[in-house]
Amino acid sequence: MMQQTLENSITLHGIGLHSGHNVELILQPAPIDTGLIFIRTDLETGKNEIPALWNNVADTRLCTLIANEHGATIGTIEHLMAALRANGIDNLYIKLNAPEVPIMDGSSAPFMDAIEKAGIHEQATPRIYIKILKPITVEDGEKTVELTPGVISSFSGEINFEHPSIGQQSYETSLVNGNFAHLLADCRTFGFEKDVEYLRQNGLARGGSLENAIVIGDDGVLNPEGLRHEDEFIRHKLLDAIGDLYLAGAPILGHYHGIRAGHDMNNKILHALFANTDAWTYVSSNEEQISPLLSSSEQISLESINA
Repeated sequence: MMQQTLENSITLHGIGLHSGHNVELILQPAPIDTGLIFIRTDLETGKNEIPALWNNVADTRLCTLIANEHGATIGTIEHLMAALRANGIDNLYIKLNAPEVPIMDGSSAPFMDAIEKAGIHEQATPRIYIKILKPITVEDGEKTVELTPGVISSFSGEINFEHPSIGQQSYETSLVNGNFAHLLADCRTFGFEKDVEYLRQNGLARGGSLENAIVIGDDGVLNPEGLRHEDEFIRHKLLDAIGDLYLAGAPILGHYHGIRAGHDMNNKILHALFANTDAWTYVSSNEEQISPLLSSSEQISLESINA
């Protein structure tokens, strides 16, 4: 696989989940080896760029937020990052006039649609992957995340909530054959009605509504349309993990497993990974040992997404 960017620029509008700000988001093609660069168009040029990298993560309490040394921040990047990973977008300028990516419907589906409309442009340089060589684990109480060697990118997870609308759920999938588009992309973020008042008193969830999140009350899901999948909660957790792990700076070849994991644990596993240079290596997509596999399994065509 070669590096990819978008064929054309595309603009989206929406509201910030936590800030409540109206946001204009522009996805703009970028040259080879640029990576994914967030740009705050409402801030001073030269101090407004934030590369989408694990070591720029500054907060993981309710979303993944990145920052630069000048104090510029961009929050709630994970759903967009997951869509970029699923479509194999390596290089992109991501321009926003506010400190938060718009929440859209609470899933990655609107970003997937935007990428399809913009088109994907193949660039004349092989993609670089991060290959997991040995297991890496981080634990924090009942939370665990592990990365283990694998020939493709695969994700599994487990959650266990006391609320009967969620309970114990598990799921596993891999980023092949358009699986993300079919199985995860439309799965929405979720929260509990009892927490909304507290969040808003603390300046958060100002843009949240039943239009962009699953809200769970004492008696069950409050959204009139219900769930999109019976296990939408764990599927969304894996969507988040895919977006968070793309902050590695390249696609990871290996298996992710998270138990009660969230943004904090996803960032901790990247810190642990890069602190252990024996646990990973860079490989090029044109190397003999991986190029046949990627050409047959990892490519995601628009035909498979639309099937």
